[in-house]
Amino acid sequence: MDLSAFPPIAALLDGAHALLMGVAALLEPLVGAGSAAAAVVLVTLLVRAALIPVGVSQAKAERTRARLAPRIADLRRRHANDPERLQRELLGLYSAEGTSPMAGCLPLLIQAPIVGAIYALFILPTIAGHPNALLEQQLAGVPLGSSLAGSIASGSLEPGALVVFAIVIGSIALVGELTRRAFRRQPVAGAASEPTDPAAPAAVLGSAGMLRAIGVLQFLTAVIAVFVPLAAALYLLVTVAWTLGQRLVLRRAYPPIAPPLPA
Repeated sequence: MDLSAFPPIAALLDGAHALLMGVAALLEPLVGAGSAAAAVVLVTLLVRAALIPVGVSQAKAERTRARLAPRIADLRRRHANDPERLQRELLGLYSAEGTSPMAGCLPLLIQAPIVGAIYALFILPTIAGHPNALLEQQLAGVPLGSSLAGSIASGSLEPGALVVFAIVIGSIALVGELTRRAFRRQPVAGAASEPTDPAAPAAVLGSAGMLRAIGVLQFLTAVIAVFVPLAAALYLLVTVAWTLGQRLVLRRAYPPIAPPLPA
């Protein structure tokens, strides 16, 4: 089932498409033929800026989870044989701290439909029954609806297009590497070292694995950019660059917590 053809969603996408093309028309006197690509960048920045409160909420939730991790692990250890008592204790802990187990998930649920709708504008060939005019525009002579993989498969890849794709996809990979280095696990003075004991709290043992998974996902975005239209690749580039900058700012505003392991 094509959800984009569902009337309410189609109407939403059609309105967003008209707005995007209107922005491109406004930018055309300033940037010329690259106005559509500039509109993609500008709209993506505006959407990410509007979602800043969501990012702040998620950062606070992550900090709270890190602070409560030792106490949660201790409760799970003490009440491992009494699930009902464990559930009551966990709910009591969350209530006393003014948070909930879903605090970190709600921000993702809020931004998912917004991000999904914007991303759809950059990959759908038709919107509300008419061609997606954005994908017919060009950046440095390369159609925004073309992809690197598709151009290679059809034998239509030209040197100029290869340079454009290489810059965009290479930039995504570079941001991924910068993100991996900026957020790799760092020892914190006075904090316990990462445990190797299998009896250690799962929240602590899983942190390194989570960071490794985030690093892999950063490079997976560059792989995805090989197969999606150039417009979507531009969106991904702006998104990962914004996300890196936002995470650096939020890490300074909400420094990571390295809680001591429970006895």
